[in-house]
Amino acid sequence: MINIDTDILEQINKLAQQAYAEECCGVLLGKDDGSAKHVLEIIVLPNSKEDERERRYLISPEQYKAAESVANKKKLEIIGLYHSHPDHAARPSGFDLEHALPYWSYLIVAVEGGKPKAVTSWVLKDDRSRFDEEKLVVIKQKVEYHRAE
Repeated sequence: MINIDTDILEQINKLAQQAYAEECCGVLLGKDDGSAKHVLEIIVLPNSKEDERERRYLISPEQYKAAESVANKKKLEIIGLYHSHPDHAARPSGFDLEHALPYWSYLIVAVEGGKPKAVTSWVLKDDRSRFDEEKLVVIKQKVEYHRAE
């Protein structure tokens, strides 16, 4: 199971809409408490793919290294990636299967005619044979404010 705040999901949907008709991509940062992953922040990355950007995305090694550095500084984990599927279902493609890693959550936004539609999350099986859909729970996280005394 993966939990994501409504504001973070809204931001991902906006990024997917802005990138249409190309795929957008980025990193999901958060924590895994053993029973669920919790998305606490995202890192927005440019799609580094030089061609076929309407159906492929690429996160370069340099971008990944920079994302790891941000995660370490914030004491968070990289728990997955997000990307969009312009005019395609929010299901992993064969290309996604070939390039995914087990454990990570892969959040996919279907964008139809420029409008974000379905959002799903997937986890690659340990034997890399297929993805299993992961329960995606959209929540409004409680934000605490403290007044200086």
